Amino acid sequence: MRRRAFAAALGVLAALGAGVAGPAQAYPESDLTYVIPFNAGGESDVTARLQEPAFREITGQGFIIQYLVGAGGATAWTQLNAMPADGSTIMGVNLPHLWLQPMQGKVGYQTDDIAIVRLFQLTPFALIVPGDSPIETVEQFIDEAKKAPGAITIGGTGTHSAPHVAQAFFDQAAGIKTTYIPFTGTAASTAALLGKQVRAQWAYPTVAVEQQDAVRMLAVAMEERHPLFPDVPTFKEKGFDFVDGAYRGVAVPKETPEDIKKKLSDIFGQINAQEAFAKNMREGGYVLIDVGYDEVGAFMAEGGEKYREIARLLGLVE
Repeated sequence: MRRRAFAAALGVLAALGAGVAGPAQAYPESDLTYVIPFNAGGESDVTARLQEPAFREITGQGFIIQYLVGAGGATAWTQLNAMPADGSTIMGVNLPHLWLQPMQGKVGYQTDDIAIVRLFQLTPFALIVPGDSPIETVEQFIDEAKKAPGAITIGGTGTHSAPHVAQAFFDQAAGIKTTYIPFTGTAASTAALLGKQVRAQWAYPTVAVEQQDAVRMLAVAMEERHPLFPDVPTFKEKGFDFVDGAYRGVAVPKETPEDIKKKLSDIFGQINAQEAFAKNMREGGYVLIDVGYDEVGAFMAEGGEKYREIARLLGLVE
């Protein structure tokens, strides 16, 4: 009897030991901190909040949204690799910001420092004025800008960012000079537009979706007209070879284990594939893309070369 009891006790201990040494619990085990480098209400914030229900459905966990605003996103990206590298923290990323900012000099990070796990959407550039502006067309905008070079002020998100590139590119292409005013996010630059602090805005169709008749899109940087705005011409229709926008994705601290990076990438890929999420994004003016973890490196290398040349042509770098 004693031997049987002893053997049973050993079996319990062995089982307990096996439990301790066995595989870790499924990731993620708790809600993730999702750091947004821009203001609440901007595209990065809206995207994260639309993603959360699908993320919770897939994983059983949600997001704790935090904002770390400043320097066109650089304030947050500079701090990313000092954050916990255990999969508990993720951060929104934007392109071409991550390409252009390090080209300018010391912003506290290099493009290769940012471990992107997936890119999942883009917003095409749009030139926007207040709904009651006397400027109703791209041609009128150009004429007005030529009458008084520098007099038209244009709001955008940060410096050396997607909207800043759009302003510099279009000014050069149209032979005009406007004055770019940086704000901490799309929500802030939109508020400035509506408050008549600036006369125009470089942003995205998402602004027109949210503000409706309060704003007027003059053109969008797409191959074809945006399906939500069939009356708004493309820049190509107006004679400008301008098809581009801002890409968004999610990154983690660089030292995060590879298996967690891949798991996160797969989860966000599953979110993009959910029809309810995709419908919400389309109706919000977003365009879904899907660049997975194994493809990000090539995508970043190709885009970096493209934007280095663009930055050089625009005089943003030597």
